[in-house]
Amino acid sequence: MTGASAGIGRALATTLAAAGYSVTAVARREDRLADLMTALGPGHDSLVADLATPEGLRATADRLSGGAYTLLVNNAGTALHGGFAETPPADSLAVVDLNCRAVVTLAHAFLAGARPGSALVNVSSTLGFTPKPGLGVYSATKAFVTSLSETLWHEQKARGVHVLALCPGVTATESQQAEDVPSWLVQTPEEVAARALRAVRDREGPTVVSGRRNAVLTAVTGLLPRRTAVSLLG
Repeated sequence: MTGASAGIGRALATTLAAAGYSVTAVARREDRLADLMTALGPGHDSLVADLATPEGLRATADRLSGGAYTLLVNNAGTALHGGFAETPPADSLAVVDLNCRAVVTLAHAFLAGARPGSALVNVSSTLGFTPKPGLGVYSATKAFVTSLSETLWHEQKARGVHVLALCPGVTATESQQAEDVPSWLVQTPEEVAARALRAVRDREGPTVVSGRRNAVLTAVTGLLPRRTAVSLLG
């Protein structure tokens, strides 16, 4: 799984390991990855790779292409806060590269050799349904991930390979500020990870929103006129 050294990624790695999976954790920060491996104990593997670079993406895809894995969790991602016109294009494109290019590359490497019973989880976001001003590029990349995952769910089910988009809402991680969000709407990484494991086991999908409150809020927001929904989130 990618983006495994912190936040939702670390929670997913520990949850999967506790459920009996042999985890190969991929992350760019070697010190945090080493700490995770200590926490996981023996029987697991790691790869230091920055998926925002061609070299890191290639190394990870090469690991997947052998067909030795039964589950891929595409979790690595990044967000950029601020108005689109005030943000350097290179910074916005870096978000697109990690959130979209890396997902496409690794999903393809995994699915090319996936066997029946295998599963692919692409971590998206509830912002993929309703974009948030100030997070325009991030929201757009997550809409891409959700749409791609839903298509792959249909294409791969005949092979017995399950694909789903996991859509967390606001989650209490070091990279996500939640001061302006009601506490009852914020989940822990562990809650998101537990929901993901249940979705994999039950073959849910193609889209799974983490948290009942998030699911209700997403459904209600989807009933509003688009201009109203975007204005509310703004």
